[in-house]
Amino acid sequence: MHKIKELEIPFIPTLQGFDPDEVLSILQDHGNKASIECVNWRDRYPYQPLTVVNVAHNGKMLYIDFFVRCNYLCAVNYTNNSPVASDSCIEFFVSPTCDNHYWNFEFNCIGTINASHRSERKNPHRLTDEELSRVLRYASCGTRPFQEIEGLFTWNVLIGIPLDLIGVEYKGEPIEMRANFNKCASGTSQPHFMSLFPIDTPDPDFHRPEFFGKIILK
Repeated sequence: MHKIKELEIPFIPTLQGFDPDEVLSILQDHGNKASIECVNWRDRYPYQPLTVVNVAHNGKMLYIDFFVRCNYLCAVNYTNNSPVASDSCIEFFVSPTCDNHYWNFEFNCIGTINASHRSERKNPHRLTDEELSRVLRYASCGTRPFQEIEGLFTWNVLIGIPLDLIGVEYKGEPIEMRANFNKCASGTSQPHFMSLFPIDTPDPDFHRPEFFGKIILK
C-alpha cells in the first residue's frame, strides 16, 4: 500500500474562472497529482479502480480534479444532498482547523453533491442549496442520472470550492490543514472504499478526522 505523508497544493494565480478546458490544462501543467490507492479494507473490498487527484488553488478557490478508470459506472442520485456515496463517487474531506470539525464534500460521476459541516458523523449540518451552488462542478459524464452500466470507463469530475466556504482566508502564506481524498461506490457491483491517506478502522468509515493527512496551501 502506497502511503504519502502530506500533499502540497500549489498556488497558481493564473487559475481564474471555471472554464473546464482551461482549468484542466493548467492543472495538467502545474497542479500536484497524487494516486488514491489506500485500499484500507482489502480483505472485503479488494477492487481498486485507478484514481488520481490533481490539486491547486488561486488564493480564493481550491481546484480539485478527480480522474477515474473503472469497470462499473453508476449515477442514480441527482438531487442535492442525496446519498451519492452509493454511486460512482469521489470525495474530499477537510478540517481547516485540524480538529474534529470538518467538511465533507461528496460527488458522484455526474457531479451531484452531498456536503456537510460536522464535528462528528452524526448530526451533520447540511450545506444549503445556496451554499452548494457556490461549489463549481464539471463532470465528463454529463449531468443526467443513469442506472449502473458495465464496461471500461474513464471519467473525471472537476471541482472548485471557494476557500471562504470552509472558513479559510489565504493571505499569501502557507496554510496547513488536515484532509483526505476518497473514492467509493458502496451500491455498485464492485463496491470499494479507497483513500489517499490510510484509515485504520475495522469497517469502512471516511468520517474519521483522526486519520486525515496533512495538506498545505502553498
